[in-house]
Amino acid sequence: MEPIRPVVLEGKHVRLEPLGLHHVQPLAAIVARHRETYRLTAVPADPRGAQGYVESALAQARAGTALPFATVDRVREGVVGSTRFWNLEFWTWDDGHPMQRPPGVPDAVEIGYTWLAPEAQRTAINTEAKLLMLAHAFEQWEVHRVNLKTDVRNARSRAAIERLGARLDGILRAAVPAADGGIRDTALYSLLAREWPEARDRLRARLARG
Repeated sequence: MEPIRPVVLEGKHVRLEPLGLHHVQPLAAIVARHRETYRLTAVPADPRGAQGYVESALAQARAGTALPFATVDRVREGVVGSTRFWNLEFWTWDDGHPMQRPPGVPDAVEIGYTWLAPEAQRTAINTEAKLLMLAHAFEQWEVHRVNLKTDVRNARSRAAIERLGARLDGILRAAVPAADGGIRDTALYSLLAREWPEARDRLRARLARG
């Protein structure tokens, strides 16, 4: 097990690198195009919003509550989105309990704040990014559970989460403000450590098929 710290996760199609202020401009350029793609996803609305978005993510990182990434297309070497680990859970175990962990190692995490440029959606970039993040969570941190959430109306996002092998735990009604105004019902999903090997093999097979 290793504690949470900035890390680069890299595959054949995608590189997840620690988010920084130098990513503000390319992220702002992405969200300026095809705004309808993000109707149900919370993304910054303009360059000023992108600056605030990145600064907020970096503040979470400094506080030890998140690990944010810029998503980079390795073929074109361009930023195509962002994602992060957050809602890090550190459970309380009795001293000497066999499940007690070293300091800084989470028991459970959430993958969220994920959004991609339209041309990167439903591609190997998204599949491999999730594979890399899930592998890090389950194999480096050895978490018991990875959580994923989305707007209950976001059929595309829900289908993508379900393709990972995550299971629906339930619907949290009137959970948070919705990206398009109003109040959002949230679909709650999770993937457990015992389910990870099968999910990993399925994701690898999907990447191999292209």
